[in-house]
Amino acid sequence: MRQPTIVVRQALAEFLGSAGLVTVVIGSGIAAQRLSPDDTGLQLLENALATGAGLVALILAFGPVSWGHFNPVITLADRFFGGLPNRSVAVYLPAQLVGGVVGALLANLMFGLPAVTISGKDRSASGLWLSEALATFGLVLLVFALVRAGRAALAPFAVGAYITAAYWWSSSTSFANPMIDVARTLSDTFAGIAPSSVPMFLLAQLVGGAAGVGAVAVLYPTVRAVAEDVVVPKEIP
Repeated sequence: MRQPTIVVRQALAEFLGSAGLVTVVIGSGIAAQRLSPDDTGLQLLENALATGAGLVALILAFGPVSWGHFNPVITLADRFFGGLPNRSVAVYLPAQLVGGVVGALLANLMFGLPAVTISGKDRSASGLWLSEALATFGLVLLVFALVRAGRAALAPFAVGAYITAAYWWSSSTSFANPMIDVARTLSDTFAGIAPSSVPMFLLAQLVGGAAGVGAVAVLYPTVRAVAEDVVVPKEIP
């Protein structure tokens, strides 16, 4: 039986990882709302812990195939540093987006909601946009610093811990991921975001990601030599 090509396998890994990530984010948000209906702080804690733990598991599961990006900003940054060829980027980005949409639908259906419930949660404020830029900047810097230090194997745990913490230190609860922005518009629940709020989130994330790339280039000028190890080094031929 003919084996699927590496590009196909990478696309499937990014699709499944992105779907899993969005399912965790939205699903745990819905569960938190139902389990702790009168305590927003506890809801956020439950959502943050589930997201961080789920992210670690997903990167460990799919990282050996596709590096476990699940984030267009990380994919584009890795391409800038030469870690990914153009054909992989062309496959990763749509796989991430479609995976995120599927994850949102599954999360809604799991909890007995309609497959699509367009979010009405407005997240439009200058502080939130600054928060998204800072959160994305920090994520890019963290990932590439680990790779340059030869500690890419720690990335799943470091990224999971960073996102868990960023749920709390950032005013926007750290989306830091354009794929997540789009997917969350499809669920009018705790983790949702109104479609009208997405463009500025996307812009802030791209600005933060670009700033992160610039900082990495200055701090770690030889990062291109190890860019192929973002986020988890590939081990499967």
